[in-house]
Amino acid sequence: MSRDVAVLGAGMHAWGKWGRSFIEYGTAAARAALQDAGVDWRDVQSIVGADTVRGGYPGYVAGATFAKALGWQGARVTSVYAACASGAQAINTARTQILSGLADVVLVVGADAAPKGFFRPAGGDRQDDPDWLRFRVLGATNPAYFALYARRRMAVHGDTLEDFAQVKVKNAASGALNPYARYRKTVTAEEVAASAIVADPLRLLDICATSDGAAALVLSSMEFARRHGKTDPVRIKAVSTVTPQYPQTVLDLPDIATDSAAVVEPPGQSFRASIAHAAYEEAGIGPEELSLAEVYDLSTALELQWYEDLGLCGEGEGAKLLREGATSPGGRVPVNSSGGLASFGEAVPAQAIAQVCELTWQLRGTAGERQVPGARVGITANQGLFGHGSAVVAAR
Repeated sequence: MSRDVAVLGAGMHAWGKWGRSFIEYGTAAARAALQDAGVDWRDVQSIVGADTVRGGYPGYVAGATFAKALGWQGARVTSVYAACASGAQAINTARTQILSGLADVVLVVGADAAPKGFFRPAGGDRQDDPDWLRFRVLGATNPAYFALYARRRMAVHGDTLEDFAQVKVKNAASGALNPYARYRKTVTAEEVAASAIVADPLRLLDICATSDGAAALVLSSMEFARRHGKTDPVRIKAVSTVTPQYPQTVLDLPDIATDSAAVVEPPGQSFRASIAHAAYEEAGIGPEELSLAEVYDLSTALELQWYEDLGLCGEGEGAKLLREGATSPGGRVPVNSSGGLASFGEAVPAQAIAQVCELTWQLRGTAGERQVPGARVGITANQGLFGHGSAVVAAR
């Protein structure tokens, strides 16, 4: 039996700092997705909301929050939270409901109203929370973590500041063409180098901002799509939500120590590589079949790491792939044709959904000036805190 589900609609609210409720953003994105799908809200049988933990109490029950905002109509609701992977978890929950026969058509929504500055843990003492420990014991804020990761790539693989800058240049050029992006301005490598140092070696333009924003999808069974005249929709073929394997022998914050490998051999691949591997295995494809990828570029250096984790190149060859132009528009596998977090900033529960919106538009051939010619298969990837993997494969 096919495990494909159809993407009938995709909608977004533009990213920025608008100073309004996340509910307003999510409702706008949901209505746009419903209109795109040609589906009436009253026909939606389930709504899955990706939670925000910053928007007050309603943020913890995002499914019901958006169902109420759109107008109670009896649909079942689900709310999920998995940090940066929340959107992918919401998509997977919707897909599971469809494949199990609980619903024919499901609305997925994620939205956030981010605070000023960089993210920090919620208040309170939580000694069993590795993210809280990272901040309180090590003093390692998100920019510090990104910087340490960049330094490791420089030391181990020979990446340079110029390589990092070129990631920003590439993504900004795509973001300038995206009407939903917060930053719609091209930048030069010289402008990246001249921006303020936040955490050495990373400059301000190497690190993504925090943003308000929202994204939504209307997913359905293939039968529902056909009954409604969608004979060749974009299909979600795989969703990977895997966790790490013991032992983890490379330090990767928020964890502040590695596991011992004295008794058990380390796994054959890193956690992030296993996320992509599981998605490829379920979809029955390999990285060589990709037309494009959307990855979580929290920093410019982290995008280079994703090239390797997705199997687009060998270990340590991410910068080489970038220099060759393979991940640029017109290259072999364009990465972050949307503009990525470099152009959007982080709206945590919305971002993984927004990645699938971009794949949908690219696979439909409706991405305008950002269009990847002949796009047929795409993958998204990000990593939520506490072992939340996230990758989605979509195809046409």
